[in-house]
Amino acid sequence: MRHRVATFKIGRSGAHRRAMLANMISSLFLNGRIETTVVKAQEAGRVAEKLITVGKKGDLHHRRIAAARLRNKEAVAKLFAEIAPAYADRQGGYTRLLKRGQRRGDAAETCVLMLVDAAAKAAATDQADQKKETPQA
Repeated sequence: MRHRVATFKIGRSGAHRRAMLANMISSLFLNGRIETTVVKAQEAGRVAEKLITVGKKGDLHHRRIAAARLRNKEAVAKLFAEIAPAYADRQGGYTRLLKRGQRRGDAAETCVLMLVDAAAKAAATDQADQKKETPQA
């Protein structure tokens, strides 16, 4: 029985799963959004939320925890310098998952995993672009 077992295996070995999640979350922190399958995005979102909470604490111990999990110096630096301070007053819900439909090759459900502030910035720039394109009379 799998009672109270928290690990979501995603059909991979432990080392492969940890490396894949580290790469996905590093890309999420560096780019603000990633496109992947729904199952991978759900697990990456869980881990990313925990790492942002670790980043909000900000001391050396938590920086080392994030570096061990992410394995990318640039992503750790951006987490502690930009991402965590932006969510200082927020109590969770740092990521958003938007479903996109099925992938053409294998019909896997795909989605976009993004940071919440990145989604707000993207919506604001889209609205600004639409206003610029609309001719005013």
